[in-house]
Amino acid sequence: MERTYIGKLKEKVGEEVMICGWVDVRRDHGKLVFIDLRDATGKIQMVALPSHKEAHESVQKLRSEWVVEMTGKVNKRPEKMINHKEQNGELEIEILSATVLNEATTPPFDVTSDGMEIGEESRLKYRYLDLRRQRLQKNIRLRHEIIRFIRNNLSDEGFVEIETPILTKSTPEGARDYVVPARLYHGKFYALPQSPQQYKQLLMVAGFEKYFQIARCFRDEDTRGDRQPEFTQLDIEMSFVRKEDVMNLIEGLLIKLVEKLAPEKRIQQKPFPKITYKDAMEKYGIDRPDIREDRNNPNLLAFCWVVDFPFFEKTDTGGWTFTHNPFSRAIPEHEDQLMKKDNLGDILTTQYDIVLNGFEIGGGSIRNHRPEALEKVFEIMGFETDRIKRNFGHMLDALGAGAPPHGGIAWGLDRLVTVLTNEPNIREVIAFPKTGEGRDLMMESPSQIESKQLKELGLKVVE
Repeated sequence: MERTYIGKLKEKVGEEVMICGWVDVRRDHGKLVFIDLRDATGKIQMVALPSHKEAHESVQKLRSEWVVEMTGKVNKRPEKMINHKEQNGELEIEILSATVLNEATTPPFDVTSDGMEIGEESRLKYRYLDLRRQRLQKNIRLRHEIIRFIRNNLSDEGFVEIETPILTKSTPEGARDYVVPARLYHGKFYALPQSPQQYKQLLMVAGFEKYFQIARCFRDEDTRGDRQPEFTQLDIEMSFVRKEDVMNLIEGLLIKLVEKLAPEKRIQQKPFPKITYKDAMEKYGIDRPDIREDRNNPNLLAFCWVVDFPFFEKTDTGGWTFTHNPFSRAIPEHEDQLMKKDNLGDILTTQYDIVLNGFEIGGGSIRNHRPEALEKVFEIMGFETDRIKRNFGHMLDALGAGAPPHGGIAWGLDRLVTVLTNEPNIREVIAFPKTGEGRDLMMESPSQIESKQLKELGLKVVE
């Protein structure tokens, strides 16, 4: 007999079926033993009757989280026993046989609740159990649907999905890099990408014109409660565009995504309002304003764009650094000012951030596609000529090889899913997250490595 998924049982009323899954709950009422069984597609109530002696005896020993294969007849419940709140509330399976495929030790916590009452350290240590709960199953499956929706829509728009390297070069772009020692080149290191920024620009130089990637990104940041050392971006780059082209594409994609996958949500204002950085700081005191009319409404989505950011800001030592991205282009009317290094604090960039309910869920800009303009940005930041060549010579060479005007954006996919699911933090929508301190309690990492590995890498650990 072929396996039937629990989600398909409504098509099998009156038939004998074989289903596999986990024992959710066993309720022994003496003559009647009830088993709630679940698989990836749902849950069903099953009953063992005394008239099926062998099946009745075999289910007596079943316990929560045991993995079983069961056969039974799909019956309609009597009208007064129907539970309209459950997926299969009108059905019940009369158990004919039960086979234990694997027993399970007693779980360290209840996996049938929403899990919010359980300490997070315990949940993360036994994440493979924690993920069994319905809330997290729903979150991870919605995440999949969002990624699938994005892939299909961008592909239909002529975008090409291209993977970029994970082992790359350490460059000063913002946060601290994770570095990987190169065994074959002692004293040299790869870096894990903070974003695919340089690669996606190089793909525009290569002539692809429309690129996207569901990209893994890595940033070695200090402890922060709602940050992860590795996270996922939707990364996009387009050639021959103005900032309005990128913003319109993203706005349309977000609206379609919400309407299709989160229809219970209401978008407060369409088209999304545009707020200048200056107005946001003056009115809200922050560059990612929460503009919701009613913050008590969990299904209200208030998107807005923030634009006209300052290109540069003063460092603690009195020099200049970029506010968002060194590869950004100044707004057209300030490009001469950039090249002359004149009134640096007044130069505005083509940066645009997309904000949702007070969270920055994405940011992008039109890029400097002329090498002399990018070189000027690094000069303003105080980089010597040899350092510019060493860190970014490949980019300057590429931009000098016939680079089209281009721009793009990256969304924080984890943050978007968090807001759409009304979860309190991004760890609730990531399958295997780390703690706020960057530890993986399940795998017990970071961990020490053997002295043999250190020797191969030409490394010594300084206590």
